[in-house]
Amino acid sequence: MALSDAPLLRALTGDRPATAPVWFMRQAGRSLPEYRELRVGTRMLDACLTPDLAAEITLQPVRRHGVDAAVFFSDIVIPLRLAGVEVEIEPGRGPVFANPVRTRADVDRITAIDPDELDGEAIAEAVRIVTAELGDTPLIGFAGAPFTLAAYLVEGGPSKEHLRARGMMHADPDAWHRLAGWLARVSRRFLETQRDAGASVVQLFDSWAGSLSRADYLSFVAPHSRAALDGIGVPTIHFGVGTGPFLADMRLDGLADGVGVDWRLPLDEAAAILGPDVSVQGNIDPALLGAPWPVLEEHVRDVLRRGGAARGHILNLGHGVPPETDPDQLTRIVELVHGG
Repeated sequence: MALSDAPLLRALTGDRPATAPVWFMRQAGRSLPEYRELRVGTRMLDACLTPDLAAEITLQPVRRHGVDAAVFFSDIVIPLRLAGVEVEIEPGRGPVFANPVRTRADVDRITAIDPDELDGEAIAEAVRIVTAELGDTPLIGFAGAPFTLAAYLVEGGPSKEHLRARGMMHADPDAWHRLAGWLARVSRRFLETQRDAGASVVQLFDSWAGSLSRADYLSFVAPHSRAALDGIGVPTIHFGVGTGPFLADMRLDGLADGVGVDWRLPLDEAAAILGPDVSVQGNIDPALLGAPWPVLEEHVRDVLRRGGAARGHILNLGHGVPPETDPDQLTRIVELVHGG
C-alpha cells in the first residue's frame, strides 16, 4: 500500500476506507510500561531531544496497538526550549517557565529571537528514524497552537483559567498580537521541521482554547492559528478542548482538513456544525477507558456510528490517553475497529 492510500490520509480527504482509521492522542508515552522503563533516568525534555530515544517512544504504540498512525513523541514546549527559553517539565505539574512573559519588555525580549534560526536537527533526525521504520503508516507531526503556548508563557506554568493570558489580550492588544504572532512562527517552524523530515500529516493542538469566549477566539487567537497552518503543504488536523461554542471556527476558514472534537459533543452534532467540507476526529471519552470492556465497546460503536455523519472520520479520544490507562484497552479498541 502506498502512503497516499493510508486510511488516515484518505479520511482527511473525505474518503471512506473500509474501516475508520484509529490512533490516540498521547498514545506514545506514560501509559506504556515499555515507555516508563525506557525513560528511567532521563528528563522529559531531554528524551524529546534525543533522536533515537524519541523515535523509539514514537514507535512503541504502533507496534503494541497496531494503530493507523504514529504521532511524533515530543512536547509542545520543545520549540520554545530550542529558542533558548528556560522551561522544565515538573512531574505532576507540567511546563514551568523561569521567566514568564507578562510585560511589553518581556514580549520585546522573547520576540527578538528569530524562529527561523531554531536548530531542529534533533527533531528532524528522530522523524527520519521513525518514518524509515513506519513504511506506509503515516507519521503525524504536531505543535502547540499559539494561544496554548502563550497561556503557559504568560502564566509561567499550568493554569485553570489562564486569567493573565486572557487579560493581556485586552490590557495590551499590541503586545498580545506580537507575542501570539511570534508563537505562530515558532509553531510553524516546528511543524515544517517535522514535515520536511517525513511527517505526512500535522496536528495543531490548542489544549486551552476552551477558556476563551468566541469573540476573543476570533479576534485574538484564530488569526495566529491560521498563520501557523497556512500553506503548510500536508493534510492538517486542528484540535482543541472545550471548543464547542466556536467549533465551526476551528476550521480556520478551510485550512483544517480535519477538526478534532472532545468528548462533550456527539460527533453527529459536531458534523452538522462543521459542515460537509471537513473531516472529524474523535471522540471517545477518555474516562471510559477505565470502564468494563462491554461498556467501552458500546461507547466506541456509538462514536463510530455518529462519526458516519461526517465526510470522513478518524477514531480517536476526546483528549489524551490518561496515564493510568490499561494499554490492553487501547489494543482492544483498535482490534474492534479493524475487525469491523
